Amino acid sequence: MPAVPITVPGVGESISEGILSRWLKPDGAAVLAGEPLFELETDKASTVVPASSSGVLKVGVSEGTTVTIGATVGAIDPEGQPGAAVAATPRVPSPAPPNAPPANGGAGMLLSPAVRRIVAEEQVDPGQVEGTGRAGRITKGDVLAHLDVSPATATTTVTAPAEAKAPTPPPAPAPLPSPGPAADKPREVRRRMSGIRQKIAQRLVEAQHTAAILTTFNEADMSRVIDLRARYKDSFKTKHGVALGFSSFFVKATIEALKAFPNVNGRIDGTDVVLFNSYDIGVAVSTERGLMVPVIRDADTLNFAEIEKAVTAYAAKARDGTIAVGDLQGGTFTITNGGVFGSLLSTPILNPPQSGILGMH
Repeated sequence: MPAVPITVPGVGESISEGILSRWLKPDGAAVLAGEPLFELETDKASTVVPASSSGVLKVGVSEGTTVTIGATVGAIDPEGQPGAAVAATPRVPSPAPPNAPPANGGAGMLLSPAVRRIVAEEQVDPGQVEGTGRAGRITKGDVLAHLDVSPATATTTVTAPAEAKAPTPPPAPAPLPSPGPAADKPREVRRRMSGIRQKIAQRLVEAQHTAAILTTFNEADMSRVIDLRARYKDSFKTKHGVALGFSSFFVKATIEALKAFPNVNGRIDGTDVVLFNSYDIGVAVSTERGLMVPVIRDADTLNFAEIEKAVTAYAAKARDGTIAVGDLQGGTFTITNGGVFGSLLSTPILNPPQSGILGMH
């Protein structure tokens, strides 16, 4: 049978290219249809692309290469034999379906891209890691904690008692280090930005060049909201299975403000003002790959529990690298919270083509 080409799939109408950030299988490895094959990083999100068929992987494009949608980046040989070097290398077990029961401290569980990366780099057996995530899933923190207590990293030095010697004068003080960088470190390090970070930088600069940005600071008395949340948070979680945070209050308040000032829930298109009849609220989420803004569609039709569930689900997908491009498109207004980073005040930049953003602290 001929080799099956591996092509870059389409991930959104407005996306024409991306960066093949990482192969999840080495060249010459045996792969099964449906197994995660490589990570495609676009200016919107990072997507894990599965293998379309079973066979032996032939890598055609190196990691970090910019590839166009539809381009061939490798092939899968259905009749090939895995390379000897690959066969001798310990491999991370293939992820099981998401509903697989946890066993052996997380063996067989579905691993997020971030966890798969550190597991592969540190050659950690997931079966030896105790998962503390939902349904026993392994988190990045679990792997790091495992490495800290791993017997391979714990060493004990035993020294024999030294013979009694006559006291010696203390050594002369060491000379002060000369100014400048360490001899074994360069003065600067250059690293390529990911596709997402490149796009974030481009859009933020674009917003500052094309919009007349005005920031106003207002203080709100949150005591009644805090009291209300403290009074009902336990019964809320028991009834709805999700914690009652502040996000739902902020989203609801934002929608009421947008209804009172509809021009803010719109955008400028040339000489026209386009007003939205929907309230699609973006909620900024900080991830290792950069700031992402998943959008809660028709938020005005959702109750508090539905909003909290949406925020929680989107945040988990963004941090696991499984968020879809469609989850990040089409927002009419954005909410961001710089207070989680300890800042007292900040001036958030517009998320174009939106006309307003709420920054909280």
